[in-house]
Amino acid sequence: MWMCVVTNLSLYVKPDLAAIYVSDIKMGDSCVNQDVCNSEEGSNVAEETMFSMADMFLLSLIVGLLTYWFFFRKKKEETIEFKVQPAVTSSSRESSFVEKMKKTGKNIVVFYGSQTGTGEEFANRLAKDAHRYGMRGMAADPEEFEMADLSRLTEIENSLAVFCMATYGEGDPTDNAQDFYDWLQETDVDLSGLNFAVFGLGNKTYEHFNAMGKYVDKRLEELGGQRIFELGSGDDDGNLEEDFITWREQFWPAVCEHFGVEATGDESSIRQYELVVHTDENMNKVYTGEMGRLKSYETQKPPFDAKNPFLANVTVNRKLNQGGERHLMHLELDITGSKIRYESGDHVAVYPANESSIVNKLGELLGVDLDTVISLNNLDEESNKKHPFPCPTTYRTALTYYLDITNPPRTNVLYELAQYATDAKEQENLRKMASSATDGKALYLSWVVEARRNILAILEDVPSLRPPLDHLCELLPRLQARYYSIASSSKVHPNSVHVCAVVVEYETKTGRQNKGVATNWLRNKQPTDNGHKSSVPMYVRKSQFRLPFKPSTPVIMIGPGTGIAPFVGFIQEREWLKQQGKEVGETVLYYGCRHEHEDYLYKEELKNFHKDGVLTQLNVAFSRDQKEKVYVQHLLKKNKENIWKLISEENAHIYVCGDARNMARDVQNTFYDIVEEYGKMEHSQAVDYIKKLMTKGRYSQDVWS
Repeated sequence: MWMCVVTNLSLYVKPDLAAIYVSDIKMGDSCVNQDVCNSEEGSNVAEETMFSMADMFLLSLIVGLLTYWFFFRKKKEETIEFKVQPAVTSSSRESSFVEKMKKTGKNIVVFYGSQTGTGEEFANRLAKDAHRYGMRGMAADPEEFEMADLSRLTEIENSLAVFCMATYGEGDPTDNAQDFYDWLQETDVDLSGLNFAVFGLGNKTYEHFNAMGKYVDKRLEELGGQRIFELGSGDDDGNLEEDFITWREQFWPAVCEHFGVEATGDESSIRQYELVVHTDENMNKVYTGEMGRLKSYETQKPPFDAKNPFLANVTVNRKLNQGGERHLMHLELDITGSKIRYESGDHVAVYPANESSIVNKLGELLGVDLDTVISLNNLDEESNKKHPFPCPTTYRTALTYYLDITNPPRTNVLYELAQYATDAKEQENLRKMASSATDGKALYLSWVVEARRNILAILEDVPSLRPPLDHLCELLPRLQARYYSIASSSKVHPNSVHVCAVVVEYETKTGRQNKGVATNWLRNKQPTDNGHKSSVPMYVRKSQFRLPFKPSTPVIMIGPGTGIAPFVGFIQEREWLKQQGKEVGETVLYYGCRHEHEDYLYKEELKNFHKDGVLTQLNVAFSRDQKEKVYVQHLLKKNKENIWKLISEENAHIYVCGDARNMARDVQNTFYDIVEEYGKMEHSQAVDYIKKLMTKGRYSQDVWS
């Protein structure tokens, strides 16, 4: 009996040992049976057997009693008590910006929604400004914090939340502000007592100018927040820097008035990072251009994104145009084994490198060994941003892969650098351009922006200006990824991403030759370079620029120049669908270029698509092959009756890709005219009609300025 008890208890207590116990017991059973069977052999054996059986019985009894005592006695000290744990709230997590502000003595937080780095740069500048008004600020990425804590910001005296919000694409939030946007839409939190201000970054050539900035400003007020200064609207099609400065110079006096404080008059430069020079650093621990994880280019691990790009080999790099001064190119990037998936209409982002000649000249001018291993460490130990770029690294790597050294620097950079100019007149001019004075703004616009002077050109033209390279590295913005519409369909090319681009190169007013960073870098990416494969750090960014769900739906595509890129993918996909036996609707293309025999991109491919019937209409405008310039909108007007039929009767989807400033606007106006004429509507009704098509996803744009 006790053996059974032991067996059961053993199985209950220790499942992994149960087999051993059962095995042992079975062996005991076997021995007992053996002893019983052998008892006929003699009395001595029988006595031994009885003794063994008695022993076994006593042993089992003892073990059973011990087991019972061990498992079933009442042990007060082992009584399990369930304690109620306090709920983990956002304030007890590292994601609480309010707790971080309390800990570091900050009372102003500047959130940024940034796709290209400008919003983040403006946020950092505003946070840095705070000390001039006896306040302390911090810049914050909304993606890293619990934004519901906005309701707790009133726990900090004289607190203020500022939002520098860029609008991306067709009125969308930037990637890092998407969660914040979703939260604002869903929440009903009470933000009474929250002091806020918003500066929006946008581009007037886009349909939904500054949509994100406007929405945040409106929504915060609806939730009970108090706006302490009017919404700022920066226009990148004009002069974004001037828009920001103009807003900022009125913003701070409004802050001072609201909180009853005065400017301290302290205009001194405050360093955010300290330089550490590494003399004996293990080079295996030094960044060489990686965006996130150290050695990520040597050991690639999916998933691949902005912080972990995939190193794709270039398999094709060919010139598309037959003549002319420009260089238009088609590249194919191998994504085999990356697990990267893309759809027609998505964008590919590539991380370029600055030209080595510019990097070397900067080193020579400033008298620095560019191969020195350095780190720039944040002086604010509580900051989430420990370094301005991956550290430790060399000056050469920072200037090549991490910093923007080819765009004209903003006024805050000139302001900080002015202190290093030893010539009084040159220092005065630098400070003047960084001021909010009218003549200072005009000088900055003409001497820096319009002349397209980058940091190297400024150092060359201001001989007494020789700043420490570490301070310059702290001030320069990050080199950003460049985005291109993918010129292929994953249905046809699952293991490669195709890029169509034009090389940017022009002469400035100072006679210098300026080159586009990414396009010139890509131009030199030949499939094999001295026996080595050329590679490009890349990732795919999803887009809303999508073919209709039903293949039978007609599509009207308008894309002059490199705007043809996504439509090459669209047509490839429609051909593939047709080959699968699907019913494919009309596929209409309006393409434009300068000269038929110079820059007619994908000429043979398009003609074959048309010949095979996949491309039902191929309309090409050659703008400079005749006296009168002909553009895509002229061809649309010429075929307006057919266009209206496709839209009104067959529910066609319209796609526009290319220049936002002129082409996209002219095309949209042409559609207004067509709808007005054939739909027999007033102009305002025609405008509403097109806007409704946009809302329904039947009029999509992938444009840039």
